Amino acid sequence: MGQGQRRELAEKIAGEIALSDDPGGTLRKWRTDFEVAQTELADELGVSPSVVSDYESGRRESPGIGVVKRTVEALLEIDARRGGSHIRQHARVLSAGFDADIVHDLREYPTAVHVDDFYEAIGATEIVGGAQDSVAGHTVIDSIQAISRLSSEEFYRLYGQSTNRALVFTNVTSGEGAMVALRVLNPTPNAVVLQGLDDESVWEHAAELARIDGYSLAACPTDLDEMLARIRDLP
Repeated sequence: MGQGQRRELAEKIAGEIALSDDPGGTLRKWRTDFEVAQTELADELGVSPSVVSDYESGRRESPGIGVVKRTVEALLEIDARRGGSHIRQHARVLSAGFDADIVHDLREYPTAVHVDDFYEAIGATEIVGGAQDSVAGHTVIDSIQAISRLSSEEFYRLYGQSTNRALVFTNVTSGEGAMVALRVLNPTPNAVVLQGLDDESVWEHAAELARIDGYSLAACPTDLDEMLARIRDLP
């Protein structure tokens, strides 16, 4: 990741914290997203863990821009030492032009992965088989945010470099909204996953729509954080 991209990411995170109605809660969100413990962040900042805890809980006055800047840089530096996986993840989303509350993760794979292997990796169950048996990337999106905020053109950009990918919808109750939204897209992705559901909870017409458009459909009851951890381990 270039320094320009890292600076852009730092500015985005710092701006989100500074402008939030709950700066401490937003700071906590980013710290947990980067999988950094309060003690580890405190060590990097040279303060006691109670200081970090007080900022996040609101017991201390909202942090000023200087504190926010140092905290964001500390999170990025910790992740960089670990290999930079979270930095790369957010940089991919930023470079695609999406906010992190819409796109949880977006990645291309160096080699195609069989759909069955993809589903096994994330704990998903296939409901309907598709015309293609592999995916070469994935996009994980919040269904409500994507459907309510994205235009048709922006929706296409969720595919990244190719439709040869898995489009994973989170924040679904039955998958009806996601499935209906996909009907207006042509072409459709190779695979669609409804995260947070088992196969018995999926909208009754979902399988029929998937068959009509020729993509594989799966339900994935795996917890979102766990699924994201698993999906990021794919090649």
